[in-house]
Amino acid sequence: MVKKKKKNKDQEHIENQEINGTTQEEILTESSEDADQSADPSADGEGEMVPREELSLLNDKFLRLLAEFENYKRRTAKEKLELKKTASRDIVSDLLDVLDDFDRASKSVPEEMKGNSTIEGFQLVQNKLLRILTNKGLQEMESSGVDFNADLHEAITEIPAPDESMKGKVVDTVEKGYLLNDVIIRYAKVVVGK
Repeated sequence: MVKKKKKNKDQEHIENQEINGTTQEEILTESSEDADQSADPSADGEGEMVPREELSLLNDKFLRLLAEFENYKRRTAKEKLELKKTASRDIVSDLLDVLDDFDRASKSVPEEMKGNSTIEGFQLVQNKLLRILTNKGLQEMESSGVDFNADLHEAITEIPAPDESMKGKVVDTVEKGYLLNDVIIRYAKVVVGK
């Protein structure tokens, strides 16, 4: 009985090997022929093209990544420079009010006190502050007597021009305007002649 079972198993094994009318030997022969063709690149000429195309694609990817990295470096360097230029903007903007107070105070000093050592010390502090801010890139806008420019000036009011040549020009400056590294940080508040 054991012999009979073994024969049945062998029979099933042979039948399973027949797939769609082809035997295992035929399948092995076909697969070895395919392997021979793919191993021999000169057989159809495509084997040699695939590595070259792949090399070309990889080279293209490399060049694109390199260009992207160079752009990134350039962009971050530019952002760093811009940040460096405007990093002190908030502090300088706050100190503009102090500069205005110094200007108003120096204009209100009576003539008889102008030689006083306290007033001279006060003016030294004002000049020192102005020099430090100028070294940081602060520039005062020239506004009196120039044509009104809405990009630089904020018109507070219009008054009749003292003469014909002052029409459309800045007659008086109420509050000075300032630039920090060629960027406007405060617009000049002006009176315009009409």
